[in-house]
Amino acid sequence: MLPQHDPPPQPPDKPDPADCCGGGCVTCVYDAYETARERYEEALAAWQARQPRP
Repeated sequence: MLPQHDPPPQPPDKPDPADCCGGGCVTCVYDAYETARERYEEALAAWQARQPRP
């Protein structure tokens, strides 16, 4: 795949402290962010593995 057709994944936006209500939600915005960050790291590793070696 050509590099221009395989852009790197973009990291998730970190939640603003004001995004958390502090109410102990079952799935807090910080939990959702952590899940998204883990998926990003997996996608980034896969993307890096597809890149040609210099």
